[in-house]
Amino acid sequence: MTSKLRDAVTAARAVVPGLRSVVLVGAEWDRQVLFRNWKDEIAAGIPGLDIIEIIGRPMADVIERVKALPDHSAIIYTGLYSDGKDNYYPPSDALAFVAAKANRPIVVASETFLDAGGIGGFTIVPSLIGAEAARRSLRILDGEAPENLPPSVVDVVHPIFNWRQMQRWNVSEANLPKGSEIRFRDPTFLEKYRWRAVALVTALLVQTTLIAFLLHERFMRRKAEVESRNRLSDLAHINRQATAGELSSSIAHELNQPLGSILTNAETAELILGSPRPDLQEVREIISDIKRDDLRASEVIRRMRSLLKRAPFEKKEIDLNQTMREAFDFLKLQASARNVAIYLQTSPQTLRVKGDPVQLQQVILNLVVNSMDAMAKMPYGRTIIGRTEVNGDASAVISICDSGPGIPQDRLNDIFDPFFTTKEQGMGIGLSIARTIVLAHSGQLWAENQSGGGAVFHLSLPLAA
Repeated sequence: MTSKLRDAVTAARAVVPGLRSVVLVGAEWDRQVLFRNWKDEIAAGIPGLDIIEIIGRPMADVIERVKALPDHSAIIYTGLYSDGKDNYYPPSDALAFVAAKANRPIVVASETFLDAGGIGGFTIVPSLIGAEAARRSLRILDGEAPENLPPSVVDVVHPIFNWRQMQRWNVSEANLPKGSEIRFRDPTFLEKYRWRAVALVTALLVQTTLIAFLLHERFMRRKAEVESRNRLSDLAHINRQATAGELSSSIAHELNQPLGSILTNAETAELILGSPRPDLQEVREIISDIKRDDLRASEVIRRMRSLLKRAPFEKKEIDLNQTMREAFDFLKLQASARNVAIYLQTSPQTLRVKGDPVQLQQVILNLVVNSMDAMAKMPYGRTIIGRTEVNGDASAVISICDSGPGIPQDRLNDIFDPFFTTKEQGMGIGLSIARTIVLAHSGQLWAENQSGGGAVFHLSLPLAA
């Protein structure tokens, strides 16, 4: 087991780039045991390097000198045992005093000096010496003769460095000798909280996966909702066309009346204007009548276009009373042709709801036309009453009452099912579409029989905030 000065210098060059001088600090050479051979190496000199000795000096003198060492120098510590005033202490304690004041890193040659303030070097590891001594002792205890044991050759010198001192002197790990061991390194966050970090990362991955899955589900659900609304709009459009087909004769009759009146008035005005002394006041009255009939025909066409237009589902704030009035105005001629008396009783207050006006009007038309069909075989007393009212503070209710035969009690729960019908020529989709439209408006649609006869359909919609 030997420690060499050149190894200490190698370590010094690693921790101080551009090293120009080394300062040896320790007790007198004749008191040194492990490092006594360094005296001869110093005498021989080290090319390109100044060697400064602070050997055998009192502690106060040593501390004063290590406080003002030149740049590009390093301290090599061998061991101090007293302060020069007959006070003795372990060399590791003496190193702590020196390290507290030194302005340069301290290279040491013993593992026991690392924690006291040495930056490290090629150090002797006492535990390896002890382990080898223990092995040889066990062999002797097992009966081997000491003189028969071969000499021990154990490499107990290893490059070991102090992480805390490396940080103090800004020493890079890359500059250290190959195979160096670093002690007292502060553990990284992952090293200190390894399992917690693993658990956290796992939780984040699970959470990220779950969020991605939920976002995908939300996207797919939104896509399905849009697709469903598009299909509902298509189906509702087909149903409106069918309803318009049923009402086509009434619509044509309603258009023929103002158009015929316009033609008659135009011919009359032409005759008046052809007379020698035309009555211009009467012509003005005729033109006023033509204008009124034209507006009437335009209103019929507007209602028809509104009913038949193909538009995406769109909610906006509307007046439910106005929607009911337009639907009942549209059905007046059809009701008259079928000998049905229709009445509308609207709420005195404005009923503001959020919905698609065309589709809600379609629901009302479907319910009224179904009531007309239900009363088709009745000889007289065909009456339909439409009402709008407020239910508490949260919803508006539409009621369509008829004086027909009512709904069979065992069929009350089936009438809104797709393709269920009691009509000979019915498809069974009108009420089903109506219920789907109402549900899309966050509302409810239900039917019941009246105690005095006939059926009543109720439609409830939430009031707009």
